[in-house]
This record gives sequence, C-alpha cells and structure tokens, in this order.
Amino acid sequence: MSAPVKQNITMKEVDAVDVRVGTILQVDDVPASRKLVQLTVDFGDFQRKICVGFKNERENPKEVEGKQALFIVNLPPKEMAGVVSEGMIFDIGYQDGIKPVLAVPEEKVPNGTRLG
Repeated sequence: MSAPVKQNITMKEVDAVDVRVGTILQVDDVPASRKLVQLTVDFGDFQRKICVGFKNERENPKEVEGKQALFIVNLPPKEMAGVVSEGMIFDIGYQDGIKPVLAVPEEKVPNGTRLG
C-alpha cells in the first residue's frame, strides 16, 4: 500500500525550492554519528558540504563518489553531529522502507543545472 498524497502546495512554494544537479566529489565519515557521512558536492560555480544518513543505508557509502544527483541547495546551514550541512540530497525509498537510491538525471548534465 502506498503512502497517502501530501497536502497540495502552490506553485509559488514549489518555485521557492532550489533543486540543482551536483556531482558527489567525496564522501567523508562523520565520526560523531552512527548514521551520517558528509558529501562534498560540486555544483559548478560552488561546492557544498551536505550530510546524509548513508551509513545505515549503504554497505559502502563511497560508492556514490563521482555520481550526479539532485539536491536542494537553498536550505539554511544546519549543524549535525558536529559538522555543518548546507543542503539536502534527494534519496528515494527510505520513507517507504526500501533500500534508498539516488534521484539522478537521465543523462549527464552540467553541474548546477536547475530543476524546472
């Protein structure tokens, strides 16, 4: 059974979310966390450090190095287990109890390419 559809939002709310393609350059352990690793992500004109809960989701979190994925880049920085996270990755499946996979572009595109 699938989850119910969330409440409708406006196009203005959708437009406020800055989703971009980035290439994961490096995956580093967050020693103070049982779940988190920190990704270094290239968005073309800038790079960000983004924390994700890959330790429990993937046998080898470094397997995503070199891959492109979709990220939200306009969230405020947030301290997580002693490191700062500057965005969020789109990881599909976790909330539905299946092994998560990355949301990726169909073909390689320039880093920093925006959704929409």
